[in-house]
This record gives sequence, C-alpha cells and structure tokens, in this order.
Amino acid sequence: MSCVFVTGGTGLTGPGVVAELIAAGHTVTGLARTDAGADRLTALGATPHRGNLDDLDSLRRGAEAADGVLHLAFGGDWADTDDMMRRDRTAIDTLGGVLAGSDRPLVVTSGTLVMPAGRLSTERDAPDPDGICGFRIPGERACLGFAARGVRASVVRLAPTVHGPGDYGFVGMLVDTARRTGRSGYVGDGGNRWPAVHRSDAAVLFRLALERAPAGSVLHGVAEPGVTLRSIAETIGRQLGLPAVPLSAAEAATHFPSPFMATVYGLDAPVTSSYTRDLVGWSPTGPTLLDDLVHGDYCTVAA
Repeated sequence: MSCVFVTGGTGLTGPGVVAELIAAGHTVTGLARTDAGADRLTALGATPHRGNLDDLDSLRRGAEAADGVLHLAFGGDWADTDDMMRRDRTAIDTLGGVLAGSDRPLVVTSGTLVMPAGRLSTERDAPDPDGICGFRIPGERACLGFAARGVRASVVRLAPTVHGPGDYGFVGMLVDTARRTGRSGYVGDGGNRWPAVHRSDAAVLFRLALERAPAGSVLHGVAEPGVTLRSIAETIGRQLGLPAVPLSAAEAATHFPSPFMATVYGLDAPVTSSYTRDLVGWSPTGPTLLDDLVHGDYCTVAA
C-alpha cells in the first residue's frame, strides 16, 4: 500500500484511475480546484487536497506527502496552446523537483497524437514536434528528464479516444455533430485510423505504470491500434438512424465544430502498445470502441 497524489482526478479519466488505485490498496490524495471536485474525490474514497496547477506550493505539499505522483491534469485556454504547455511543464518541474533523489514514481500523461501521422508508431519511435499535438512533447521531456535525477519517471500516452460513459471528448463530439447536422460525416474515404482504449483499461494502465514502470519508460494507452473513422461514423449513423457521408476537406471545415477539429478527424494516427503490454503486464479487457458505440450511452443520452 502507498499514498498517491493525483492531479486531474475529477475529469473524465481521473475518477476511474482514483477508483482503480483505491481498489488495489493504495490511498489517494487528489488535487481539487473546486468544492464540487473535492466532493467527487471524497465520494470516490480519496482525500481532497485543495489547489490547482498554478498553485505550485500546493503541488509541492501534495507531492511531499506522497509515495508517488500521477499527473493527469492538463488544461487552460485551447486558443493558447503555448500557455497550456508552459503551465504543464511548470507543474511537472515542480512535482519532479520534490521527488528528485527519492526513487519515487512520477507518471505524467500525454497523448498518442504526438506521434508522426500516416504510419504505425511504437513507444520507442520519436514524437513529432511539428505534429498537431507537438505542444505536449515538452511536458514529456520534462518528466523523462527526472529519470536521471533519481525519480522513477514515466509517461503514459493515451489514445485520442478514451471511451466510456459520459464521454464528451472526440467521439462524443462526433455523435453530437451528427445529431446537429443530420448526417454522420467522415473526411475523405474515412480510411484514416484512430487508436482507442476503454476508460477502465486506461485506469489499470496508470496503476501499473505507478507500480511497475522503470524510470524513463514511455507507455501507450492503446487497446485498438487503429479504428477507421469511416467505421466510427457508420456505426454512429446506424445508431442514430442517419446517413454516414464522406466530406471533402472544405466541407469538413464547416461540418465539424471548427476547422481545427476537421483536421483532427482527418488524421491517420495509428499506434501500437505491444511494448507497453510486455513491460508492465497490461492486458486490456474492456469493450471495443464500436461495441461501446452500440451498447454504451453515446447514442442514447441526449446531447
């Protein structure tokens, strides 16, 4: 049993991680920015620790009292990704600085969209600084740099689609867009591939990273290496009784919530997690993304 300090424990993925840690015998202290966040952590069985990513003294106190740290939080103004990157890196530097020389674990979150597009990438391939999520790379580097400073530092890159109940992320937006426009769209021929992982499997991976990942490890939270966007759009269309239609780049820019999101939905970004599974013994067991679209709440809960 150990005490784990968790940032981002009240978002979409975080509560499952907190619950997984507690079920495995760990005690959890979770960063809470609001009263509602504190209440949610308490309901999960965790101890709230008031503060936010900009309150560096609060981050230091949380890390000092812990046997390990999971940094899941990432946010800010998406119109200013440079500022988001600076906030994230400062938080990681603060947390890692507390853990330096202790051999305690620091697990930081990133995303597989940092990898080069258009080919199957592995955990050992270099990320693409010029890619659509290149702003996450400085945080990865900051974390991994602590491996040489006596911290068991590792990075978990999550698939862009971490699916499960109440998902308001990329797939949730696809469903809402289909409802709003009356058609389920995909870009071009829809053959571009997206990795996916169920939220419960992601939670297990974070626990395993905390418990087992060697210093300097990069792990991929990916159960399915590449689900085509056309298959996603067609499944959404069938569930909602709407046509699935191909969109040109120009059409996609107005169909989806923003031109940026149209670019995201047109990315071909497959990745593998074979090294991760071997390294920490991770075996995803949750439903596939398409199964979740059919049997989960994506198309039954009102937007």
